Amino acid sequence: MSPAETTDPAAEQPVTEVGPDRGTPVIEPDPAAGMHVIEVGLGDRSYPVVVGDGAVSAVAGLVPGDVRRATVVTQEPVRYVAETVAGSLGNLLGSEPEVVTIAGGEGAKTLSTVEELTRRWVRAGLNRRDLVVSVGGGVVSDVVGFAASVYHRGTRVLHVSTTLLGQVDAAIGGKTGVNLPEGKNLVGAFWQPTAVVCDTATLATLPPRELASGMGEVAKYHFLGGGELLDPAGDGARTMDMATRVAVCVGIKASVVAADERESGSRATLNYGHTLAHALEIAGGFDLRHGEAVAIGLIYAAEVARALGRIDDLRVAEHRRVVAAHGLPDRIPGGLDPEELLDLFGRDKKALSGVTLVLDGPAGVETVTGIDPGVLRGALDAVL
Repeated sequence: MSPAETTDPAAEQPVTEVGPDRGTPVIEPDPAAGMHVIEVGLGDRSYPVVVGDGAVSAVAGLVPGDVRRATVVTQEPVRYVAETVAGSLGNLLGSEPEVVTIAGGEGAKTLSTVEELTRRWVRAGLNRRDLVVSVGGGVVSDVVGFAASVYHRGTRVLHVSTTLLGQVDAAIGGKTGVNLPEGKNLVGAFWQPTAVVCDTATLATLPPRELASGMGEVAKYHFLGGGELLDPAGDGARTMDMATRVAVCVGIKASVVAADERESGSRATLNYGHTLAHALEIAGGFDLRHGEAVAIGLIYAAEVARALGRIDDLRVAEHRRVVAAHGLPDRIPGGLDPEELLDLFGRDKKALSGVTLVLDGPAGVETVTGIDPGVLRGALDAVL
């Protein structure tokens, strides 16, 4: 079954509610409503990702049966979604959870936010058998997931993702973390959620630039087995509804995570384009959206791969075509120092043996270590 396919075409409801004791949640996707369910296969820690317009209605059916209390954490632009989630949880649990709003943007991804959240959870009496629910984009799932991972040495978390970037990447796979002044996501943990809900209806409310940012991650999947996301005969994206597009991306990521949960091997390929991207974000004070930075990083990685003889001119052109087709930038913004960017490469989490990049090549996308600094600097000229 492909990632975008659903089960039981005779299902009448997208979610089958469970009985009063709320045993094992039962999710029945409704193909007519465009609902998809993809499993992240991790043995007894496997969990479903529900994708589709109106998928937020699935939240109550995904709550583990022994949960008695919950809390919801969000950011102001999507507080209305969080209040809907809190209402459905209140009907299920008998008391409506508090909705906590954290600051917007990357500025919220700090250890001080984690302290603020966890102290609040102590005052609320939450324990490790209760549930934390994040509602928002990648920033929210990153910081809330990390806070849940350390609270009582591990408290369950469910992500309701409301941005394209979060739905195709950040909310899936259990990576959590916060930033330090010295670098992005340098403090974090692998902490898998109990479930993820990707309500694609919320994408209609995103500012155009935020939606485009998510397309940076979608563009990345083109080179990780998602060639069907783009029309090979032209420059535009395929005629594919958004829920299906998100489901295809989720399916690719789910299969990679299932094979390498803790990034000891193949999962590192999900960082394609991210080494330069993270450097651009830090050096530019996060003026670039993450997906915009990833798009530039994809082209840079292609230029490095060509300089190393791993790919040819046609493959570099393919990278530029894919980025352009998603309406993304292909050059580093003015005012950034190339030497500072190269220095930031060394702080990247993948830098285990000198500078490490994820690069395309004859065997596909893979990690490459020990790259000559002259090659790294020369490739920057192609994206300046």
